[in-house]
Amino acid sequence: MAKKQAAEAKDMGRTGHDPFGGYRALPGVADEMLDPNGNVRPVWQRLLSTLGRMDETELANRFARADRYLRDAGVFYRAYGKENTERSWPLSHIPVLIDEVEWAAVSAGLVQRAELLERVAADIYGDNRLVREGLLPPALIASNPQFLRPLVGVRPADGHFLHFCSFEIGRGPDGNWWVLSDRTEAPSGAGFALENRVATARAFSDLYAETHAHRLASFFGAFRDTLQARRQHPDDRIAVLSPGIANETYFEHAYIARYLGFMLLEGEDLTVVGGRVMVRTVAGLKPVGVLWRRLDASFADPLELNQSSHIGTPGIVAALRAGSVSIVNALGSGILETRALLAFMPAICRQLLGEEQKLPSIATWWCGQESEREHVAGNIEGMVIGPAYSTRPFFDDDGQSVLGASLRDTAKTSVAQWLATDGGKLVGQEVVTLSTTPAWVRGRLTPRPMSLRVFAARTRDGWQIMPGGFARIGSGDDVAAIAMQSGGTAADVWIVSDKPVERMSLLPAEESFTRNLPGSLPSRAADNLFWLGRYIERAEGALRILRAWHSRFAEAADPDMPLLKDVSEYLAVLDVKTRQPVPDSLVSDIASALFSAGNIRDRFSPDGWLALNDLLKTARKFHATVQAGDDASHAMTILLRKLAGFAGLVHENMYRFTGWRFLSIGRHIERGLHMTRLLGHMSGPDAPDGAYDMLLEIGDSVMTHRRRYNVNTAAVTVTDLLALDPLNPRSVLYQLNEIKTEVELLPNAFVNGQMSPFYRETMRLHSGLAVMTPEAMTTTVYKRLEQDLERLSDLLAQTYLG
Repeated sequence: MAKKQAAEAKDMGRTGHDPFGGYRALPGVADEMLDPNGNVRPVWQRLLSTLGRMDETELANRFARADRYLRDAGVFYRAYGKENTERSWPLSHIPVLIDEVEWAAVSAGLVQRAELLERVAADIYGDNRLVREGLLPPALIASNPQFLRPLVGVRPADGHFLHFCSFEIGRGPDGNWWVLSDRTEAPSGAGFALENRVATARAFSDLYAETHAHRLASFFGAFRDTLQARRQHPDDRIAVLSPGIANETYFEHAYIARYLGFMLLEGEDLTVVGGRVMVRTVAGLKPVGVLWRRLDASFADPLELNQSSHIGTPGIVAALRAGSVSIVNALGSGILETRALLAFMPAICRQLLGEEQKLPSIATWWCGQESEREHVAGNIEGMVIGPAYSTRPFFDDDGQSVLGASLRDTAKTSVAQWLATDGGKLVGQEVVTLSTTPAWVRGRLTPRPMSLRVFAARTRDGWQIMPGGFARIGSGDDVAAIAMQSGGTAADVWIVSDKPVERMSLLPAEESFTRNLPGSLPSRAADNLFWLGRYIERAEGALRILRAWHSRFAEAADPDMPLLKDVSEYLAVLDVKTRQPVPDSLVSDIASALFSAGNIRDRFSPDGWLALNDLLKTARKFHATVQAGDDASHAMTILLRKLAGFAGLVHENMYRFTGWRFLSIGRHIERGLHMTRLLGHMSGPDAPDGAYDMLLEIGDSVMTHRRRYNVNTAAVTVTDLLALDPLNPRSVLYQLNEIKTEVELLPNAFVNGQMSPFYRETMRLHSGLAVMTPEAMTTTVYKRLEQDLERLSDLLAQTYLG
């Protein structure tokens, strides 16, 4: 069937025949697959031929391959609403294909537009000629919430306001492109464009290999090199500044930081000292010279901008005035996204550049002027009316825009009055009919409206346009359904050449390189790694105790037998309830571990992330389904195996850098606390029958005890093995050995030739326990050791995480 469809594709739109299950040229629409004459564009013919050789099963398998890659890579975006949850990235599997000749014209228009926006920003925060000469209404600047007065007169350190922009563009009914909106505040999507490319290439690996589609790596490589060249001092760091894990595109922030080798920071990681921006690291303050910000400018500095901001850094604006830091893009550049500015761009372009716009904006009228207001009111049927100061395209505006054609006559009269009263706050924009692109919907190719998000980067050779981007595909015929928050999807965009294209990698061509120093680990990242280690080990400790408890309960069926009752009381103090086969606290510990890992996604492997997610998913499933006794014991074994799989991934794959040390110290402190508490509670003279055997089982040391002691379990042998044996990875002394080894390698372990307080306390604890004998290990000693381990955790925080 698919072969027949491909053979008939050239008839699409001319005969009304529907060979691809509903895909045809809609009247008046410049379909992406078809030229204005209704013929299939040459650039699409190879794809159609490939699809024609496949049946629906093969296509489904290919699409599943792409989805699996995105799932395994952990690609998500956050959907705001009642639940504010993470959602899988909604890939539209059929790429959008554009010929490189056509793309060259689009790129030239976007380069011109990027330069024009740069000039406008420089004027708004500089000479203000555009307002003075009547090219911009004063109200659009002075009353604009995106206009940041503290930045007036502040010239960026590198002389440029814009470094990285994106543009929402669409193709019109006549086949020409125009700009729907400009994104200059903190443009998102470049990282998703990369992941779209990888996923789509997985689905069509044979086609991608044969198609001369331009690669994306050179675009990112040129921008990375440009940012590195903007550092004023050799020791300056480059960082991506993120609002944090709750942001809808946080995955992309982490992905871009990891892809380009930059630090991923949040506002709390930074401080301003002596006019310079510094990052708090475990080795002290280190300078930051370039910040690629992904948070809105008004939140960047609570001292001079939005005083309610909790995600900014006080003093950032002062550092900008001092010229000590470059920010991508400059604070205040978000004003360029204002919807009403589109109405004035043609005249501004002629004034500033001396030429017409190569890529025009969507037709826009600011209703603060009488003639424009009358034009909008008189042509209401073909207008969308919306907020003048909005920074979002009309189809992305959450219902604030009004479609004139949908209004009744009485409502149109009210709209005219609305325009007369609040015209300065409103714009009218021409209703656009976006071209459609093929999307695979319910087993068939279906036309869906689309817009393209295209990216521009300032490089040492001028503005460079990403050869592609990603297409936002509507979930239906309504243009308003393009936004991903409204159910739209995203497709890769291939810019296709008729000859082979250059293949580039971000790996350096030369052999020289520089290793970053261990002290580059931000304190917040160290904190999350430390607590990731603690939460994982806490979950493992609880799992081992619960498995031992439920295996005995399965035999006795009596929770009041002395040993089970004693352990239940012990666990209750730790908020672990044995009446719940899989307690809430256990699920909470695993969720907390995942949250800590989520805060360091730029430093965390996709495999580790998947393993943690799988562990939490399984724990939640068991929490709702398993029964006490043998069922729960089996569930604990499964969870322990999954947790061991995660621990193995970390142990085998994580680079032995500073971050590893904090993760390891967290695990060893928590394991030491776990065993110290257990021994203090269960190895005393009042221990119930079976307590020593249960201790060995929980400590995974039953076989070792049999080999080493050749006697029945007793207080001294269990204490010797689980508290004082330096070779037993479950013993308390082993944990202190490992902590001491890791602490010795941390930054500032020695200060002016002397041990730091944290190192000194580690040595004291280790030496104190190393000289103990089993007979001397009393309940009082265990209690003091537990307090010392807790204090050691506090000292680590004071030394490195403050």
